[in-house]
Amino acid sequence: MSQPRPTPESDPAVPTPVTPASTYRLQLRREFPFAAAAAAVPYLASLGVSHLHLSPVLEAAPGSTHGYDVTDHSRVRAELGGEAGLRALATTARAHGLGLVLDIVPNHMAVPAPLRLNRPLWEVLREGPDSPYARWFDIDWEAGGGQVVLPLLGGPPESCGLRVEDGVLRHGEQEFPLRDGTAELPLPELLAAQWYRPAWWREGTRVLNYRRFFTISDLIGVRVEDPEVFTATHAKVLELVRDGVAQGLRIDHVDGLADPEEYLGRLRAAAGDGCWVVVEKILARDERLPSTWPVAGTTGYDALHRVDGVFADPDGSAELADLYREFTGLPAWPETAGAAAREVLTGDLAAELALLERWAGPEHAPAVRELLIAFPVYRAYPADPEPPPAAVERASRAAGPAAVAGVRELLLRDAAFAARFAQTSAALRAKSLEDRAFYRYAPLLSATEVGGEPGDPAVAAEEFHAYCALQARDWPGTGTVLSTHDTKRSADVRARISALSQAPEAMGSPAGADPHLAWTARQTALGLGRAPEAVPRLADALLKGAREAALRTSWTDPDEAYEAAVPGYAPTPLDLPAELAEAARANLLGMALLHLAMPGVPEVYQGAETEYRALVDPDNRRPAHFPREALARLDSGAAPHGPAEEKLALTAALLRLRRDRPELFRGYAPVAARGPAAGHLIAFTRAPDLLVAATRLSHRLAAAGGWRDTRLDLPPGTWTPLLPAPGGRGPGDGLRGSAGVAALLDERPVGVWLRR
Repeated sequence: MSQPRPTPESDPAVPTPVTPASTYRLQLRREFPFAAAAAAVPYLASLGVSHLHLSPVLEAAPGSTHGYDVTDHSRVRAELGGEAGLRALATTARAHGLGLVLDIVPNHMAVPAPLRLNRPLWEVLREGPDSPYARWFDIDWEAGGGQVVLPLLGGPPESCGLRVEDGVLRHGEQEFPLRDGTAELPLPELLAAQWYRPAWWREGTRVLNYRRFFTISDLIGVRVEDPEVFTATHAKVLELVRDGVAQGLRIDHVDGLADPEEYLGRLRAAAGDGCWVVVEKILARDERLPSTWPVAGTTGYDALHRVDGVFADPDGSAELADLYREFTGLPAWPETAGAAAREVLTGDLAAELALLERWAGPEHAPAVRELLIAFPVYRAYPADPEPPPAAVERASRAAGPAAVAGVRELLLRDAAFAARFAQTSAALRAKSLEDRAFYRYAPLLSATEVGGEPGDPAVAAEEFHAYCALQARDWPGTGTVLSTHDTKRSADVRARISALSQAPEAMGSPAGADPHLAWTARQTALGLGRAPEAVPRLADALLKGAREAALRTSWTDPDEAYEAAVPGYAPTPLDLPAELAEAARANLLGMALLHLAMPGVPEVYQGAETEYRALVDPDNRRPAHFPREALARLDSGAAPHGPAEEKLALTAALLRLRRDRPELFRGYAPVAARGPAAGHLIAFTRAPDLLVAATRLSHRLAAAGGWRDTRLDLPPGTWTPLLPAPGGRGPGDGLRGSAGVAALLDERPVGVWLRR
């Protein structure tokens, strides 16, 4: 049983942070700068959100479409409008009652072209380990023979036309600094004399000697555990917080840091207790966020998994898994995940593994490898670096108890080794699961999101309720999400795909020489439906998925003939059968309702207040569509037309309620139905003056005869619907006592009531 986290109510010494009622994510880029965000503020205020969540705003690589490739922590990105544009956006938002939440990237910086855009890195490459900036980066100088290996060339150095020009070493658009006194040397001697070694990008997996973000060599890790580095990289962000420009911070990839808790403590002290802070932390299904972290919670992938899972049918999911393995001949989930972990560790992360093995010594090297592969969660932390017993047992069987015991002892006594082991473990989990195994194992694609469990996608109602009760108790200000810039499929695409778990026969027998790709293509097409430009968007997503899966082609070793055939697997737009379309509607509205009403701070991704069908990035980072006219029409009293407007009406109603009556969204109590279809209703109260109910597994429900005499015993009081009936009728006189669920949900699959 987890221990309750201290709260202002339980411990007066714990300060009360300023918690958003909700957030709305905006993806900033050159085509959608601060001025465009400011123009959207009146609409977003009318929608009911309380805070705008901005993608990273600090200076990034030129043309970056996401902003996570930071080049200068001291400046707001000029392409977005600079600091003046950001402050003007904050002023506009404040005038409409909105605050700002900034997405910050403490773990890494860009290795940009040209390199001089990252001045700290440029100085290290020019001056070597004696540079005052050398402390910024985790560089293993010994492994590189005294040089930083830069895998930035398109081929071997001798064939790349490297030349000295204008006092720098040039390669195409890239340029490298020259060590003082070396510019006149012949090229071979000049290269040997530098503090870096330009290398073919293919060498990166073997000889790289700096810590990076996952397996991306053009994102170099930053040592924010160093107080001077923390100060230098956070000064501008903290200035924006102190000046009231930003009221909250989202911390990107906290697991990449050497000591996340120490970092968060320093950030909390610098930002103040009133700043809302959440961390991008991927939790395993039975893992809890450390209670000692001074944050409001996570960015919400743990909530996404529970909301998705409660709308997945367990029997149908198992049947789909059987059909998929029979159709493709591919292994089950445990074997898929294990094989992907071993491939990524010994391939993509070979340089990181070599460092740890060298650190541990040859007698312990096999145990390092096996412990990393067996680790059941993303990483351990300095307060408890001991590997979990299950990982120790598995690794001992493969590498021997003595070798594993030696690595355990090293983890406990050497903090630097433990930190690098944990950072590598996090990168391994992310790359082997999210970016490989999740693309290889496709029985039910709606289950392959960050933090999900494709081998066991369904979440029982009891598990959902237990999770929500713990969140309400321990992390009431945590973030919750359904669609993000990182989701492989938006919530509405997943809602349609998840309906297949209630009717596995609808998958049919996809055609194609590659059964896995054919299965993936059909299921994704059913999820995307007749969205605009569905076929080319699907083709692009399939190609990316095939490269990530690395079964027949990959990013580093593309099979051109195979890739040329991939677009042919993108069928013409596919509609779900009519009965499953209704199940998809129930999923879409039910997922939105639970997300907006459950404990935590819900985030709406740009455009996802209405039906939003998107695939993996860059598809999900296309320009936002704001349904201004539809919202205005609904506000004028018009009835919603179709699932898209039903979702918009539901979203606006819940966001406005959260903004105007935050006291309603406290506590959590399940409300159980009784009768033959009780398992198809998920209902709970908040505060306890708010009651919500959603239909789950509606296709199975219809096949079993509907609600029949299933009833919901309402908590004491009179309950009035929040939403008017679809036909535009008013809320009526309210409900008391026991109500038949068929009558409660006669016109829409979800309901929201307030105690009068």
